[in-house]
Amino acid sequence: MAVVLVLRARGLGDLLTAVPALRALRRARPNDRIVLAAPHRLKPIVDLITSVDEMLPAADPESMRWDGEPPALAVNLHGFGADGIVELAKTAPARILTYRNPAFPDLDGPDWQSDMHEVDRWCHLLESAGMTADRRNLGLVPPVATTTHRDCVVIHVGAGAVARRWPPERFAAVVRHLLVQGREVVLTGDDFEREIALAIAARAGLPQSQVLAGQQNLIELSATVAEAALVVCGDTGVAHLATAFGTRTVLLFGPTAPSHSGPPPHLLGRHVVLWAGHTGDHNGHATDPGLLEITVPEVIEAVDRQLNKRSWPGTGINSRRTTYRRVG
Repeated sequence: MAVVLVLRARGLGDLLTAVPALRALRRARPNDRIVLAAPHRLKPIVDLITSVDEMLPAADPESMRWDGEPPALAVNLHGFGADGIVELAKTAPARILTYRNPAFPDLDGPDWQSDMHEVDRWCHLLESAGMTADRRNLGLVPPVATTTHRDCVVIHVGAGAVARRWPPERFAAVVRHLLVQGREVVLTGDDFEREIALAIAARAGLPQSQVLAGQQNLIELSATVAEAALVVCGDTGVAHLATAFGTRTVLLFGPTAPSHSGPPPHLLGRHVVLWAGHTGDHNGHATDPGLLEITVPEVIEAVDRQLNKRSWPGTGINSRRTTYRRVG
């Protein structure tokens, strides 16, 4: 049985944008063993994709350790940089499928386009090799929850970088509004964000028992997102989880354009994205100025519309561009 080795050693949101590409690869090579090199903590989500036969733990390309037979095909879904290509080349594959990189002139592939949506990017790479990809094939079957918060509002307080974190006092104001309406609210986040979540809860008058940040594994978090009435969060992996489960969202974008990593256009009917229209440092150490332009009243208006299942006039994204209705 031939082996296909796929590198996607990134976070949760990055994995979920590659789901249509992974499924396209499965359809194109149904008899091959597909091995995905990705962070081990993502295995519960990889299992939900049902297109991968085996995971190879890799927090980053350099940590990938391959001791199997040379792959028939190595697919670089990691990015444009040389590091992914270098590590895949060490496995001695018969062929490498990757975006073109000037450091490897002998490797053919499509040119990298910086303004392409992440879902489109990886589908386009497979299509360049003659594999048909369905960009709509993003959905996941929700996992079974051991405890339920059905129809709650999930406020995810964190993000992978400070630049993408809306201020805690603003989240607290949104939580207070929801509590006045009689809504059940839960706060989610990782271990490092639990103190932020507890501070938000204290400021909003939310019981500490509703703070799930740091208390859930990935499957429990996924189940909570899947059964929620609404998810409010920034540009983070939980936003992609909500998209995969068909959960309505209000998404707060800062340094990155939603046309790059937000909900794909065909899904905008279920999502409202607030964005000031500026781009900046995705991994910055201070809250992005554009994210700070998103006000509490704007978020509350979006939350109320989503909970009442009333659509925005025009599109589902709030921006001044033709595709988005910008805040401010």
